[in-house]
Amino acid sequence: MVDHYAVFGHPIGHTKSPEIHRLFAEQTGEPICYTAQDVPPDCFSVALSCFRAGGGKGLNCTVPLKELAFRHADEVSERAKLAGAVNTLLLEGDRIFGDNTDGIGLVRDLRDRLGLDLSRCETLIVGAGGAARGIIAPLFEAGVPTIAIVNRTASKAVHLAESFSHLGRIFGGGFDLVEGRRFDLLINATSLSLEGKVPPLPEGILREGAVCYDLMYGDGPTPFVLWGKRQGARLNVDGLGMLVEQAAEAFFLWRGVRPETGPVIEALRRARSGGCMSFSNPPEKP
Repeated sequence: MVDHYAVFGHPIGHTKSPEIHRLFAEQTGEPICYTAQDVPPDCFSVALSCFRAGGGKGLNCTVPLKELAFRHADEVSERAKLAGAVNTLLLEGDRIFGDNTDGIGLVRDLRDRLGLDLSRCETLIVGAGGAARGIIAPLFEAGVPTIAIVNRTASKAVHLAESFSHLGRIFGGGFDLVEGRRFDLLINATSLSLEGKVPPLPEGILREGAVCYDLMYGDGPTPFVLWGKRQGARLNVDGLGMLVEQAAEAFFLWRGVRPETGPVIEALRRARSGGCMSFSNPPEKP
């Protein structure tokens, strides 16, 4: 029997999640169907009820539905509780379990795929919204020694830093906060790349060998990735790897099988360059 999963979001036309989970299913042999549904926030409750009534087994929720998903869960993971948002729902009978796989997806991409020693990364997060909130605790758990948060509205960065101060050394403020400071890892957690813009960061903010990571992704290099190249960063990466890694964590929660992410990331990058998105020799299910 084929089990049904989906991603809810608004808008949803840009999502790569159905392709990612199709490749996961192809790789693992798991019998799933995964679709995308455009669900405005005021329709979330009804859409969730209909999906469950139709036998749906699990959901991903993207912007602007993550906080709504959190409120609809009967139980949430500790990392979802810290983030105040849920991007993955496991539907089991009358029980809805919520998780947030964004932060662990970022950590796995940085640490396991890109080879960063996060215990040596003085880190700057640009932006103080939900995307930033979802990655702070996993970064501390992975060993990041210090996190600075900067935001156009300084008070939001200050408040966010204070709410995570029990986990490690963290401070927040406006962009003037980082004047004269240098960092090993810069993470753009704003949506400015979608607008073709970059944050107003000062020159000379990167240490030698620094890495710039944009949580956003697109069909080509994001403005933040291009900014990092101009600044001389050692690595400049968009959020495609994080997208696949967080999806793999959701797949594991649903199916108890952890897919290999490397081949899927490469397939997506080939497709982005105009190639075919499939495995030439998909592995058989163990």
